[in-house]
Formats: sequence, C-alpha cells, structure tokens
Amino acid sequence: MLIESKTAFAAALPQNARLLGLDVGETTIGLALSDGRRAIASPLSTINRGKFSKDIEILKTIIAEHTVGGLVIGYPVNMDGSLGPRTQSTRTFVANLGKHIALPMLLWDERMSTMAVERMMVDEADMSRKRRGELVDKLAASYMLQGCLDSIK
Repeated sequence: MLIESKTAFAAALPQNARLLGLDVGETTIGLALSDGRRAIASPLSTINRGKFSKDIEILKTIIAEHTVGGLVIGYPVNMDGSLGPRTQSTRTFVANLGKHIALPMLLWDERMSTMAVERMMVDEADMSRKRRGELVDKLAASYMLQGCLDSIK
C-alpha cells in the first residue's frame, strides 16, 4: 500500500523490521537494505529487469529472506520539481507492485542520488567505468534509502 506521508509511513512499519530501498530503472532495479534499527542503509544487489512476474518473485524472495517491513521506492522527480514520464512509470510500477506485495510503500525523491554516487565513485574511489556500471544502481538505492532513514528518525 502506497503511503504519501513519511510520518504515516514510519507509523505503519512493524518494529525492528528492515526497509528495502528500490532504485527502479528501465533495465535494472538497484536494491539497498536497512538494518533492523533502521539507522544504516547498505547496498544489496541489482535486479536485471525482465518480465514483471519474474521481478516480483525475486523481490518477494528478498523480502522474506531479510524480514523486510516496508519499501522505499526512488521517485525520479525532475530537477525543477516537475513530474515527467519517469515519475509516471514509477507510479505504475508501484501500483502493480502493490497488487502482489502487501507492505507499506513510500515514494522518496531521488533527485541527485545517482549523480552523487557517480561523483563519489569517480572522485573518491577512482573506479573504472565498467565497475561504476556494476555498482551505481545499488549504491544509488542505498544513498536514497539512507536519506529516508535519516528523515524518519
């Protein structure tokens, strides 16, 4: 179920349940996981998107394995705050997700998350382009999820 307010989302979460952050792209979904106290987000994995039914089964397995109590989904708002085609695509994904997964879900503004992560990988970690491509989605999910965790504390 999609919850519009971060306060209502936090109130709907089971105690000590982890959050799963999703950075939903056209070809991949980056995943990040919080700890049970919801203090620290860590990169988890990347799903190469295929059929929606297959993606849902992978997400259900991860949710069960990690005792996830809520989902934080990156919301790709344009830099000027307007909503574009990617925001509609994300809302459609979340609506379909809600038909299969009965957890509280929150859309989280992900502006700058990928850019910040890419800058860190180039400037601080000096990673190759190939290595950055392998990591960027799950690191962006972690960056976005950490912002949410800090905000709902």
